[in-house]
Amino acid sequence: MAHKNTICVWYDSGALEAASFYAKTFPDSEVIAVHHAPGDFPDGKQGDVLTVEFTVCAVPCVGLNGGPTFKHSEAFSFQISTEDQAETDRLWNAIVGNDQPTHADRSGDQQGQGPGQARLQRDDADEEDRHRHHRSSDPQRMTTLDTIIVGGGHNGLVCAAYLARAGQRVLVLERRGVLGGAAVTEEFHPGFRNSVASYTVSLLQPKVIEELQLHAHGLRIVARPANNFLPLPDGRYLLSAPGRTQAEVAKFSERDAQALPAYEARLEVFADVLRDWALRPPPDLGVTAGWRALPALWQMGRLGRELAALDPALRQELLDLFTLSAAEYLDRWFESEPIKALFGFDGIVGNYASPHTPGSAYVLLHHVFGQCNGVKGAWGHAIGGMGAISQAIAASARAAGAELHVDAGVQRLLVEDGRVVGVTLSGGESLRARAVVANVNPKLLYEQLLQPAQVPATTRERMANWRCGSGTFRMNVALSRLPDFRALPGPGDHLSAGIIMAPSLDYMDRAWLDARREGWSREPIVEMLIPSTLDDSLAPPGQHVASLFCQHVAPELPDGRHWDDHRDTVADLMIATVDHYAPGFADSVLGRQALSPLDLERTFGLIGGDIFHGALSANQLFSARPMVGQAGYRGALPGLYLCGAGTHPGGGVTGAPGHNAAQVVLADA
Repeated sequence: MAHKNTICVWYDSGALEAASFYAKTFPDSEVIAVHHAPGDFPDGKQGDVLTVEFTVCAVPCVGLNGGPTFKHSEAFSFQISTEDQAETDRLWNAIVGNDQPTHADRSGDQQGQGPGQARLQRDDADEEDRHRHHRSSDPQRMTTLDTIIVGGGHNGLVCAAYLARAGQRVLVLERRGVLGGAAVTEEFHPGFRNSVASYTVSLLQPKVIEELQLHAHGLRIVARPANNFLPLPDGRYLLSAPGRTQAEVAKFSERDAQALPAYEARLEVFADVLRDWALRPPPDLGVTAGWRALPALWQMGRLGRELAALDPALRQELLDLFTLSAAEYLDRWFESEPIKALFGFDGIVGNYASPHTPGSAYVLLHHVFGQCNGVKGAWGHAIGGMGAISQAIAASARAAGAELHVDAGVQRLLVEDGRVVGVTLSGGESLRARAVVANVNPKLLYEQLLQPAQVPATTRERMANWRCGSGTFRMNVALSRLPDFRALPGPGDHLSAGIIMAPSLDYMDRAWLDARREGWSREPIVEMLIPSTLDDSLAPPGQHVASLFCQHVAPELPDGRHWDDHRDTVADLMIATVDHYAPGFADSVLGRQALSPLDLERTFGLIGGDIFHGALSANQLFSARPMVGQAGYRGALPGLYLCGAGTHPGGGVTGAPGHNAAQVVLADA
């Protein structure tokens, strides 16, 4: 039965030391969570222990480091019933240190004071209760692992690296035969390698790169000479590149060219806010009372001060970005349809929605808060493909002592007495650890890795309504030569850019509506990257590879149709779409890999092909990602944590969820 009441014990400063002593001394006792002071804590310094949640013989307690406010009192005591004299002697010697008072001796220390009396009686425990508590402290059931991480995607590897660097014994379990999750480089046609799923670099956090020493472990990122290239059916084009974008915009609208610097400056203000928020947990709005609410209250206060520092008009505009459509926001700034298409494309990347869908303005912002090699808003390429990022993180984790296993699928999480204590592998082997961190879509975690009866009803309900599905069809193509675009023939920087084949926001809107009705767009949106223009390791000399990120397609086809029956038809359509802008492209294709939403789910665990592990809509962001009460990376059960893209700050190859989750696991250790 869950306890509704909690004993609060006041300490000068030794709450964690006392709780740790109880945990190692008494059966069925443990340290559950440690809450640390944030950077703006008014007393003390960042990282100081504020409160400690623990149990003594299964009775919940909170230790508060409140300072020397109260004098020591022996009115408070823990009374523990023992079964024989030997157990009494053992506990007595542990407490008093063979008649020498220790730091945890309640009869003489100055750390633990309780505002009142409490007596913990176990005399009336029935025989089953006694056996259960003895089983919980059976030495043969104690683990040698601190943390198991389920899923070897880049966030799981980042989490493992940070935990291992802090001295933890960490095991990563990856179902596939290669580490990296969706950030992998694999051969898809003889002699041709490419980033199979995720395909470009910008959002990877500089702090993660620096602290994990990824460059020392082989990571090399080069910036794109041009950011985006928008060829138009009428033969015109628009190119965005450092120092060139304003002149390009002026070809279509002098008014828009004049507005561009202010637009970019405004987005940069908001992007800086997102950068600050990305590497810290959002306030946990699920805890509203008691000592556990203190960290959330401080986080909310900090957030409020940061927003208050913005001009009131900027605060309103920032809030608007969470509710406006990308089209509405861009209409405030620009008049030219090609310019709005160039910028509005970011609002539907990985987002099964129209640019006219409310909330798509935030998705636009999500894609501009990155940076490449210190240049804000820039995009780049990892030499060797996206798998090079994962391999560098894995090398950092191994160097710190983490164990990384592939071909090690997890079938279920082990749950005992309501706590996650380990995992069962697909082959039947069970592994135990003090903490389990899930680097998977939260819907997959709660609906497949746990039994329904093990999951709280509120979490089950939330996952039933957790919206997944990116409308994404992914292709990798081997080419005999570079494409030649009618709008801008010949080689050039535009071939190193993100090539967007979607000439207007209305075109994107029709593509979405078409996919909802028919299953896929008859005139699809295609973004093509040709990474071999920057990295000759991916293809044979003189030949190239291209990544095609295609939208919109329905995560599930209507009328009972199956994606396996229509994959090639849709792949042909995507090739034909590129060929329309670059005649001869189809003839240059030597081989291809096509991944439907179902393929992305089966291969990478991306439910409905959702590259973000859940839509980036207002009701699935920040303190609601994945749900109120779990936004701080702690799962629905004790011992369970989340570190995937289904947590704050969301999708993309950022490393932020892995970084943030590791800090929470360490704080609770």
